[in-house]
Amino acid sequence: MNSTDQRHESKTKLLNAALHLIRAKGYEATRIEDICETAGLTKGSFFHHFKSKEDMALAAAQYWGEMTGGFFASADYRTLPDPLERFLAYVDFRKAILQGELPNFTCLVGTMVQEAYDTHPAIREACNKSISDHAATLVPDIEAAMKEHGLQSEWTAESLALYTQATIQGAFILAKAKHGPEVAAACIDHLRRYIELLFKQPQQETL
Repeated sequence: MNSTDQRHESKTKLLNAALHLIRAKGYEATRIEDICETAGLTKGSFFHHFKSKEDMALAAAQYWGEMTGGFFASADYRTLPDPLERFLAYVDFRKAILQGELPNFTCLVGTMVQEAYDTHPAIREACNKSISDHAATLVPDIEAAMKEHGLQSEWTAESLALYTQATIQGAFILAKAKHGPEVAAACIDHLRRYIELLFKQPQQETL
């Protein structure tokens, strides 16, 4: 399956149901029956599109990557001319979308990989691809900002891009632990301050 596939309406309903339920309950606790009930479809429809629950999870991870990729690519901050401002505005955007109930803003692949990293290698790899591909979209702006600010460090644009994802995924975990978005917003604020410090004091940076 790729972004050019024409998905059947019922398959899209099942994937959307899976996205919501897995973010709300976790991968292991989400049953095929739950997905079908939420989608308003039968198990026959489920198995018409997916060979198994794991097959559905792999499709859901790809579907998630396609949806979120388009969402971020079309965000207003992408039009900012300065690369550092774009990067910081990305962080601000991540904070701004902490809206609604926890399943509405937490990450599907971040949730799945916490459970499946050892027991379901294929799911782990699908989640890794989704997170890494998203981090890679930040690299060009970070590299351009490093060049403009004369920043020479042992760390790389790739490592900083992944660090942003580690912070955001950790913020989601804390939001779940404390059952509210406030702690996640505070963590993202700290992330922004850290990035600003990196670029304001390049001559002192040795990390």
